[in-house]
Amino acid sequence: MRPRTSFSFTAVLSAASLLHLHIGPARAITVTSYANDFVDPKYVLAKDFTNFTIEAQDTIVAWAEELAAQGPWSVMNKTYAPPTGNKHDYMSWAPYWWPDCSKVGNTTELTPQEIWVTCPYVSRDGLFNPDGRTINDIGEFEDMANAILYNSLAWAINGSSVYSANVARFINTWFLAPDTAMTPNLAYGQMQRGPNGQNGTHTGILDLKCMAKVVSGILVLREGKAPEWTSDIDTALNNWTKEYISWLTSASIALEEKAATNNHGTFYYNQLAALQILVGDTAGAKQTLEEYFTTQYTWQIVANGDQPLETARTRPYHYRAYNLAAMITNAKLGAYIGYDVWSLKTSKGTTIKDALDYAITMPAGSEAASELWPNVVAVGAIYGDTAGTYAKWMLDNAGNTYPADAQFLWNQPFSDSGLVAAAATSTGSNSSSSGVRQQDGALTPLGASWNVLAMAVGAAVVALFA
Repeated sequence: MRPRTSFSFTAVLSAASLLHLHIGPARAITVTSYANDFVDPKYVLAKDFTNFTIEAQDTIVAWAEELAAQGPWSVMNKTYAPPTGNKHDYMSWAPYWWPDCSKVGNTTELTPQEIWVTCPYVSRDGLFNPDGRTINDIGEFEDMANAILYNSLAWAINGSSVYSANVARFINTWFLAPDTAMTPNLAYGQMQRGPNGQNGTHTGILDLKCMAKVVSGILVLREGKAPEWTSDIDTALNNWTKEYISWLTSASIALEEKAATNNHGTFYYNQLAALQILVGDTAGAKQTLEEYFTTQYTWQIVANGDQPLETARTRPYHYRAYNLAAMITNAKLGAYIGYDVWSLKTSKGTTIKDALDYAITMPAGSEAASELWPNVVAVGAIYGDTAGTYAKWMLDNAGNTYPADAQFLWNQPFSDSGLVAAAATSTGSNSSSSGVRQQDGALTPLGASWNVLAMAVGAAVVALFA
């Protein structure tokens, strides 16, 4: 495995490096890490894509290759071990907790390691402690989840075994290989640090919310019968997952996260339901989703469409978009197993669509406006956009490259505002009648704009944190 920096979140690093370059017409769109998503493998494997999604397909293949070049990832890459001394144990530090060393009585300057265990830590909501990613299992997992999703989708798009082999390798390294595998628990997730903070907290469960992306990718290979996804790998991963589900449904900090009334609770249900689907427990997954949609969901959206528990936080635009992504992911998981909740109303008579309709009326201010864009496309695809309201909003806010964003492939039908068709007319098209890009050598690079770069930077910076 390659050596890596202490902060390896590639989406942030790649996006940041682009800020120093002139963006030309041949520069590919930088990887965007969405807060969460679930992609229906049946839709992907059917390949019944419209020609409007050709640029999104190209983006997916480009992202798959960019991410794969940086893997594999493992919990063993962290510099410091958790309190157990075992690097196989997943570990992260709570992002909003800061040391207060004013009363510890030290007579010499404390080293960082001494600060981590000696000084009491206090919470500053929404303010990131810059040393929080010195331990970066969370970044490793986020990169891996994205790599699995996009390499699986790339395999479905063009059939190259390179991508499916990548997925098998990444899964084996993170979950299965004895020398690199993660212990199936989050007992040391989002430690607050200090003398009383050497155990994980319930917020650490959020670190693995993107299991929904991992499951999406695996289902594509499993249902598509990719030769590289062997029965041995499938069985071994199911066994690991069952152990983790047992911990996720019994550990006190996991149950505390499940009970969280805001986005933390919503994302918990994303993770558990996706994993239950992975191991074939569709009845359990339906029960999990029913529990969410009859408890937390019922009070999360009020009569005007606002999400007051998210609006009350220090970054309301981010948190509204964040919880929306989690609600949409739960609904997509439900649809996959035949549990339709898109029209389900809260106690105030509102739906997911109402939450989106409210969110798009609120200014982003200094926050990343791009966080909301995938939600707009998803809601438009599900609820319809006959008046073109959502497409116009995307054009006005995301710019003329939004059909090239990866999620535009699976959040369909949604208008391309004539952008892809116009580009094909002016430059010529090599698309097939099925809407799948013909592969004839090197990937055709996509033009990028500052709008799409803003999406990549904004989503990458905030996607990991809550």
